[in-house]
Amino acid sequence: MANLKAIRDRIKTVKNTKKITEAMRLVAAAKVRRAQEQVLAGRPFADALAQMLFLLRSYIKFEEADVDLLQEREIKTVGLIVISSDRGLCGGYNVNVIRRAEERAQEVKALGWDYKYILIGKKAISYFKNRNEPIIYTYDGLEQVPTAPEASLIQDNLRALYQSETIDRGELIYTKFVSLINSRPVLQTLYPLDPTQLVPEGETFRLVTQGGKLQVQAEREEIKIIGDGIKAQLILEQDPEQLLASLIPLYVLNQLLRALQESAASELAARMNAMSNASENATELISNLTLSYNKARQAAITQELLEVVAGAEGLR
Repeated sequence: MANLKAIRDRIKTVKNTKKITEAMRLVAAAKVRRAQEQVLAGRPFADALAQMLFLLRSYIKFEEADVDLLQEREIKTVGLIVISSDRGLCGGYNVNVIRRAEERAQEVKALGWDYKYILIGKKAISYFKNRNEPIIYTYDGLEQVPTAPEASLIQDNLRALYQSETIDRGELIYTKFVSLINSRPVLQTLYPLDPTQLVPEGETFRLVTQGGKLQVQAEREEIKIIGDGIKAQLILEQDPEQLLASLIPLYVLNQLLRALQESAASELAARMNAMSNASENATELISNLTLSYNKARQAAITQELLEVVAGAEGLR
């Protein structure tokens, strides 16, 4: 009977755990939708900004502009901006982005450059602090779905580091959202800004429900770039270089915010998948435990019947 009670208690524990993992899966799914809505909400501004930058390229060569974020200089120190999460239970999300950051650090070291970390998220902070890696700034406790003010604070500090020559190059390492079951760590240079990266982002993701299951539907919109046709009709009140100096930081801020949102969506999707797998494993474990319980109960009943029969035979 002691064995039966232990199995019953374990079945009860696993069922309670399944309720928790299922609730976490649903919460993650709802937050993925919020991340998607924020990406879509910021898209008109990003498109308008890209349009204006493309227009300015017809007035001025970016390579010759006296804008600090566009000027390349001798590289001595590279700032690696790593975006991780504050919480766990999201599969290999943090492991993958930290591994990519370490690989990039080794590549930078092999080129003869120094490197320093700017870390976002408690998981990366804890990992690199335990290994005594060079860290300049750390950020944690951000909103689950990142906001523009948070990105602006990080952007201001990064730009100050670049202008003070504490770092000569800023590289962003984050997780790009591909689908609910697929995301990958990517590397993007923020400082100095490469003019060839000034392209509008025409693809977004949308979380939809089909057949009772959550799926991601990719959407691509054709972005029409302003051409030289309206250049003759446009009068700029300010010097194009002054406009460029104002717009480039906004563009970099938009790229940083988008990276934070992509990372948040990837984290939530990874957590949703991890909790879904945990729920499935719990269901399978409950089935196996129930089978073991029934076998043990049947064995106990059989043993009792044998004892009754043996006792009856002894009375004859």
